[in-house]
Amino acid sequence: MAAQRIAVIGAGSWGTALVKLLTGTQEKVGWWVRKPATIAHISQYGHNPDYISAAQFDVGRLAMDSDIHAVVKNADVLVMAVPSAFFKGAMDRLEKHELAGKTVFSAIKGIVPETNQIVGEYLFAHWGVAENDFGVICGPCHAEEVAMERLSYLTIAGRDGAKTKAMGDALTGRSLKTTLSDDIYGTEYAAILKNVVAVCSGISVGLGYGDNFRAVLVSRAIQEIARFVKAVHPIDRDINEPAYLGDLLVTAYSTFSRNREFGTMVGKGYSVKAAQMEMNMVAEGYYAVKCVHEINAKLGVDMPISEATYRMLYERMSPAMEMRLLSDKLS
Repeated sequence: MAAQRIAVIGAGSWGTALVKLLTGTQEKVGWWVRKPATIAHISQYGHNPDYISAAQFDVGRLAMDSDIHAVVKNADVLVMAVPSAFFKGAMDRLEKHELAGKTVFSAIKGIVPETNQIVGEYLFAHWGVAENDFGVICGPCHAEEVAMERLSYLTIAGRDGAKTKAMGDALTGRSLKTTLSDDIYGTEYAAILKNVVAVCSGISVGLGYGDNFRAVLVSRAIQEIARFVKAVHPIDRDINEPAYLGDLLVTAYSTFSRNREFGTMVGKGYSVKAAQMEMNMVAEGYYAVKCVHEINAKLGVDMPISEATYRMLYERMSPAMEMRLLSDKLS
């Protein structure tokens, strides 16, 4: 991979964390940063003023540009790190031919809401990206700890073993280790569903439920994720691997989890809109729960946690009442 040019699309938390990793192994890293003012700040001070500002960059290794066409043109490998709610808008800036010959990895933990597709499916269907030219970068880890260089683990999933290993090598460093997988569908869906569970976990925190309840919630949640992933892509997989169970655990329990924080605020009585405004960050689980609900309307998988979370967020059902009802179903 050292001979290939890598670019990160997006300057949010995960974009910032991935650029931090890549500048440790690559001579130059392309970076699409939407705001010229952010580029100016990073160039002068060496950190992103909006996300994980404690992370310092080797600015000499960055090739930042607010022109997405230039960034894509100058890269062989693209790492997508735009929140799913804004991913289609970012892609609409490009022409289909601009992705020709590129390898695309997604670090996005959400469904494209306009099409109810995971990022891989969206790129296959609408952008002509081949399955062998696509991969997934998933947890279990938080962007904040990655950027702070605390020991972390990533799972890199892809159908082309050589490309998957090359991306793993590019991200592996003193504070990060990688595991390889070929499950591009299961890892993406599991990463989405764990955000839904994390929102529910946060709501329980806000309502005053304790660790004992959350232990049952999370153990039932991995069973729910297993049922759903099996329904959408039935292959032989170990749901207890870090990419599935590990990612669920860290997102449902950690105080770094934006989805857990969002849920906690809802549980404390904030409206969805008020919680979103106060956080000033995207909680992927809010958008994911609606998409999962709509997908499951066709599949019919037993998903009590996801459905309870949907009712609390979109049907404005009382969180206290829904959590009591859910607690009976989890026994």
